Amino acid sequence: MAYDGPMVNLVLLLFCLVIGFLLRVSKRLPENAASTLSALILHVPLPAMIILSIPRLEWSFALISLCLVAWIIFAASFLFFRWLGPKLGWDQKVIGCLILTGGLGNTAFVGFPIIETFFGKESLKHAILLDQAGSFLIASSLGIWVATFYAHGKMPAKELFKRVISFPPFVAFSFSLLLSAFTWQASGDVEILLEKLSSLLAPIALITVGLQLKFEGMKEDAKYLLAGLGFKLFFAPLLIFGLYHLGGVPEKFFRVAVMEAAMAPMTVAYILASTHGLHPRLAGKMLGLGVPISFLTLTLWYYVL
Repeated sequence: MAYDGPMVNLVLLLFCLVIGFLLRVSKRLPENAASTLSALILHVPLPAMIILSIPRLEWSFALISLCLVAWIIFAASFLFFRWLGPKLGWDQKVIGCLILTGGLGNTAFVGFPIIETFFGKESLKHAILLDQAGSFLIASSLGIWVATFYAHGKMPAKELFKRVISFPPFVAFSFSLLLSAFTWQASGDVEILLEKLSSLLAPIALITVGLQLKFEGMKEDAKYLLAGLGFKLFFAPLLIFGLYHLGGVPEKFFRVAVMEAAMAPMTVAYILASTHGLHPRLAGKMLGLGVPISFLTLTLWYYVL
């Protein structure tokens, strides 16, 4: 994944959110622009990023603690919202939305510049491993399954399986595993092409979020946002802090693990939720509000560390 410096991605992230919001307010794009852009992301930049990134994963037992961070959080999100949602009578699509946006963190686009800014370039390689072997791998596999399941309810296993394996990111993920088995990695012109296509993901995704960022329904969504952002920005890092402190994880891994656990919701989580009809308005708010709020909570976690 291309990386352009410690603050460029953060500025671009906020800039694209504002662009999308202003385009919505000015009504310069068609009503279905957000859904069209989301479909474009699923078919072009996201598969390109998967094929570029997955074959480059380097597995190491010494770094397993970093790889597990995202898996622990996603499992905790799944269990927490599957328990809380029915208890409070929440709709299944709300539960699915919160599992995805609460369980998947923006460990790359926001995470990389934050980690480099706070801990230096040496820690960046640890953040990349956590993202690729954790957040990105989950989004490409379990994330698709959760989105499909909560979008369509208790459909026959055959139909659920068919939807998952025909989903473009999953096709790309399966293909990239095959490439990994043959130790193939993108290089030369192919690498340049995939990097240019994958670089479209974050800007288009964040413009799409801005297009759907509506402050109407804040009162209705407040309880969901409180639960979702509370889990993602406070409980998730607290869980990793406690587990990894008790487990005696080395400090250079420990601080990266906790900070990455505290990142705002992942843009791909928003895309999965919105394209599957899992309360797109709430998904947009989880990301659109979560990112700026996380700048404050991440600073607090940094001083805790």
